[in-house]
Amino acid sequence: MKKIIYTLLMITTISFGSGCKKVFDTPNESALDESVVFSTASLAEATVVGILQSFGETNSYRGRYLVNYGVNTDVEVYNSLKNTTSEQAKLSNYNTNVANGQMNTDNNAWAKFYESIERANLAISGLRKYGNVNTRPEMAQILGEVLTLRAVLYNDLIKGWGNVPARFEPVTLQTSYVERSDKDVVYKQLLKDLEEAATLLPWPNRSGVTGTVERVNKAFAKGLRARLALAAGGFSKRLDGSTRLSSDPDLAREKMYAIAKKECLEIIESNELRLLGFEEVFKKFNEETGAAGLESMWEIPFAEGRGRVIFDLGVRHTKTNKYTGQNRGGTDGPNPIMLYEYDQDDVRRDVSVVPYEWDRSAADAADQGGFQVPSTLARLYFGKYRYEWLKRRVTSTNDDGLNWMYMRYADVVLMAAESINELDGPGAAAPYLRMILTRAFPTNPAKVDTYMAQASTNPVAFFNAIVDQRALEFCGEMLRKADLIRWNLLTTKLTEAKAKLQQLENRQGKYANLPLKIYYKTAADGEKVEIYGLNFGDTDAIGAAGGYTANKTWTLSATGDQDTYWNSLFLKDPNSQPVWPIWQTFIDSSNGTLNNNNF
Repeated sequence: MKKIIYTLLMITTISFGSGCKKVFDTPNESALDESVVFSTASLAEATVVGILQSFGETNSYRGRYLVNYGVNTDVEVYNSLKNTTSEQAKLSNYNTNVANGQMNTDNNAWAKFYESIERANLAISGLRKYGNVNTRPEMAQILGEVLTLRAVLYNDLIKGWGNVPARFEPVTLQTSYVERSDKDVVYKQLLKDLEEAATLLPWPNRSGVTGTVERVNKAFAKGLRARLALAAGGFSKRLDGSTRLSSDPDLAREKMYAIAKKECLEIIESNELRLLGFEEVFKKFNEETGAAGLESMWEIPFAEGRGRVIFDLGVRHTKTNKYTGQNRGGTDGPNPIMLYEYDQDDVRRDVSVVPYEWDRSAADAADQGGFQVPSTLARLYFGKYRYEWLKRRVTSTNDDGLNWMYMRYADVVLMAAESINELDGPGAAAPYLRMILTRAFPTNPAKVDTYMAQASTNPVAFFNAIVDQRALEFCGEMLRKADLIRWNLLTTKLTEAKAKLQQLENRQGKYANLPLKIYYKTAADGEKVEIYGLNFGDTDAIGAAGGYTANKTWTLSATGDQDTYWNSLFLKDPNSQPVWPIWQTFIDSSNGTLNNNNF
C-alpha cells in the first residue's frame, strides 16, 4: 500500500502545485479549478496524499520531529546525551535556543507542519463548497480524513511548541501573519473537528481505503479525540508562562475525561480492533503488512526511500549485513533504568529494551553474516523497530521506509482505564488495565491478580499504576513526554530517573545486588547472543562459572565520568522548558507577530 499511496503524488502536484516556500505563504495557484478538484473523487483523494507528502519530507517528521521529540524522559533518551553541547542533545536536555542548528531552517518541521495544515485547510474549504459531502459518502470520507490529519499536525505542533498560531482557514493576504493562540483555542476546534470526522469515516475495513493502516478510519479519529481531550484537560505551560490546568470551563478536566471515556469505550465496544500478542504487534508492524483492524490504528506512511524509524530509533547494526545495507540504528534508546523496571516475567521487556547490537566479521561479505554482541548499559535500543524483522533488505543509505505507528489499540484501552478511574473509580476501570496486564504476563496470571489487587485499592493507587504501565507499554513510542506534561510529572519523574541512574551505577537501593558485569556467548545458531546478568537475582559468581565465553563491565561509564550521564539528562528544570521555542528563522519572517515570550 505504501507504494500505491505514493503514486498519487503526480495527481497531488496538479491539485496543489509545488507547495510553500515559507511557512505562511500560500501554495502555488492550482493548475485545475478547485470546483473541479473538490467535486471529483479521484482528485480530491489525491489531496490527502498531498497533505501526507509534507509529513515525509527531509526535515519534517522523517528526520527531525520523530527522532527529537519525546526525549529525554524516564523512559526514552537521546543515546549521545552526554555530549551536552551538541545541537541534537540540546533538543532533548531542556536547554535549547532559537538558533538550534538542527531545527532553525526555513524547511523544518514547524514549516512543514504548517505547509501541510494549509493544504488541509484548502481541501476542507473546497470539499465543503464543492464536495456535496451530505450526499456523497466517498467525499464525506475524504473530508473526515483531512480533518483528522489536520488534528494530527496540530497535536504535534502543540506537543513540540506549546501555544501556536491557530490557522483553520486558507491563508489570505489579510491573514499572512498571525500571533500565537492560546492552545485552548486549538484544542476546542480539534475536538469539534474530530467529533465531525468520526461521523464521516467508516470503521476499519468497511471501505476500500480503510483496509490499510495508512489511511484514517473512524477508530483512529475517535482515539485521537480521546488523546487530545486528555491533553486539553491536563496541565501545560500557558501563554502567560504559568503551568496549570485550563481555566476554560469547556475544557474542564471532568468534561475532558468524559470525552475520553466515551470515545475509548465506543472503540472497544465496536470490536473492530484487538490486542495481539505483544511481540506479534511489532513483528507484524515491521513486516509491513499494513492490515487494518488489528492493533495498529494509523501509521504515518513512508515510502521505501523515505523515513528513518529504524535508522534513528531501531536496534543498531554497526556494519551492513544480510538484513540491512545501512549501518544505523540507536540514535535514541531506552533510559537505562527501563531495563530494570519490567518484572522478569513481563514479555514486554525483551521486545522493548534490547541490550545488544549487530556486528559482522570482516571475512563476511556485506550481504552475509551478522551476529549480536552486547552493547553497553549507556546505549540500549528499542527492540520494537528492527531491520532483522523486515521482509526486505534495506538498501538506502539514508532511509529505511518503515512507517511510524502513531497510535495503537493498547493506548485506547489504557486511556479508557485512566479516564474511567477518574470518573467512576478503580473498580469500574480495572477490567481495562487487566486487559493490558494479562497480555504482559501470559504465563503468570497470579502476578496479574496481585498487581490488580494493589492497584485497585483507591483512585490514587490506580492512577499511579496507569503512570507506570504507560511507561512499560509504550517504551520507544514517544508518548511519555506528553503524558508527563499533562500529569504535571515531568520534573518529578526526571528527577526520580536521575536518582535511579546514580543508584544503578553505584549498585545501591534496589540495584544493590545486581552483578557488576554481564556474561555472554554466541548461541548455537551463530547469530543470537545469550546474556547473563541482566536480572535481579543474577550474580557475578554464577555468571563466572556459567560457561560463558566473555564478559564486560555493566555500568554507565568505565572511564571515570560516570556522573555525566545522569547530569546530562536535563540541564534546566524540565518544567521551565517543556516545549521548544519558535525557531529564529520563523520569528524573523513573521513581520513581528511571533515571539518566544513566556514560552
